[in-house]
Amino acid sequence: METILGLCIGIGLSAACGFRVFVPLLVMSIASLMGWFEPMQGFEWLAMPAVCLALGIATVCEIAAYYIPWVDNVLDTVSTPAALIAGTLATMATSSGEMSQFANWAAAIIVGGGTASAVQLSTVAVRGISTATTGGIANPVVSTGEWIGALLLSVLSLIVPILVVIVGLIALVWVVRWLREKKQNNIGSSPL
Repeated sequence: METILGLCIGIGLSAACGFRVFVPLLVMSIASLMGWFEPMQGFEWLAMPAVCLALGIATVCEIAAYYIPWVDNVLDTVSTPAALIAGTLATMATSSGEMSQFANWAAAIIVGGGTASAVQLSTVAVRGISTATTGGIANPVVSTGEWIGALLLSVLSLIVPILVVIVGLIALVWVVRWLREKKQNNIGSSPL
């Protein structure tokens, strides 16, 4: 059960890494300092005040940079691989010692990195649509939603991890159905 719970926490934090790279790591660091979260062996550095301060500064800089028009689109280029790495680290830091080191890393890369990458790529698409349709004027609204989503998802992942995963799966099913329905409507309405 501890392994499943750790993976659920990791999935939620990894999804949050897809929205903002540093927010989930900062939340994990603060939770570690407060004694609410104990990272896996090897990730004790998350509980160091200097690391928490550095993550706080990085978080503020990342959030602020996404409010600068066109810089936000450039940041997506860097954030995509960074989200994969952060998602992997977040999942690994929450994994349990019940599995072998290899299995923990494999799960962290596949589940954590994959989740963070999927969320990050969807935010890139949303920002691209926002930039194309509004010339970047609506991008600050998108950015606000992303960092608030990252914060809420990070906190909820530590408090109610199983609920976060269930809601995430329901959202995924809904999005897939919506895309499938939209594709069928476009195919059915296109002239031959």
